[in-house]
Amino acid sequence: MSRRFQRNGSEKILPQDEQQSLIKEIKKQIGPAADKLPALFSDESILRFLRARNWNTKKATKMMKDAYKWQLEFKPEKIRWEDIAYEAETGKVYRADYFDRLGRSVVVMRPGYQNSTSNEGQIKYLVYSLEKAIMNMGSGQDQMVWLVDFQGYALSKLSLKVTKDTARILQNCYPERLGLAILYNPPKVFETFYAMVKPFLEQKTYKKVKFAYSNDPQSRKVMESIFDMDKLESAFGGKNTAGFDYKTYAQKMKEEDKKMSDLNSGCPHPSDMPVLLHGHSLPSIDGEFEAPEDDPQMLSHLDVINEINGAESESTKDVANVEIVAAENGHRKDAVAEGKNKKDTSIQGRT
Repeated sequence: MSRRFQRNGSEKILPQDEQQSLIKEIKKQIGPAADKLPALFSDESILRFLRARNWNTKKATKMMKDAYKWQLEFKPEKIRWEDIAYEAETGKVYRADYFDRLGRSVVVMRPGYQNSTSNEGQIKYLVYSLEKAIMNMGSGQDQMVWLVDFQGYALSKLSLKVTKDTARILQNCYPERLGLAILYNPPKVFETFYAMVKPFLEQKTYKKVKFAYSNDPQSRKVMESIFDMDKLESAFGGKNTAGFDYKTYAQKMKEEDKKMSDLNSGCPHPSDMPVLLHGHSLPSIDGEFEAPEDDPQMLSHLDVINEINGAESESTKDVANVEIVAAENGHRKDAVAEGKNKKDTSIQGRT
């Protein structure tokens, strides 16, 4: 059952009949497109957008229209392996061949393996990877886990444009898809980032946030609780030594591309149907997505990185729903706690 979160972080159960009422209200606002675009405007999808906007139907409807506009422009369903093969060569992003213990797809990210200066290529490959993760989710799951390995990472490699585009796409087009993200062996500066971000996060968000360190026993316990260690890659403390093999992964993705083409061949897709949404023109393609100004969940870990880089970032409330998760160890959390409010408690033990 879906839940409603109040501003103080406590949650209420949202009755099933109320959920259905909100879904019907949004479908009425969307109009005919709700029937023509079954994937985007399914009940399950609408619920994700509603949760992302704290059950505000007006904001959720606006968000869905923006997502529809983005699909028309970006055409994520048409991206094929041949379009992004170069971006994948180093294994900087890929879908793992295992799930977590809850059946969630796992996407591995290694920002230190960046091999491209193409903003468009990096975003296209990220979207391709997200689509593949969603396509292969376990039964009854609609969220994924990110495993972010910081080996070889340097903050100077970060692209401001890619960072902003990533946050914008995640917040507007894939709401509530990210259930957990584990930051593995992050640089110490990331601990400072989290200390800065936490006061602005809702309770349901910061309870999920974890840093994991290879030399910390508590981190290992957390990893063991989330993953089958026989399947987890050795880079994250597991027993699987296979690692990323480009040729094997390429073949797998080509096969999944064909499967996706077969699935799409019998039904219309948003990018092929330039309809209007219930009498309203689609937002301008040149315009930026908008985020509610009063939504406390809109603070993003990515915007904090932008600020540290000295970039003039958008308001932290404009970046949404990237729930970065991590397992924080004992000796590291003390360093993070310095400079924070003494009332603040460590994340360790809350997860």
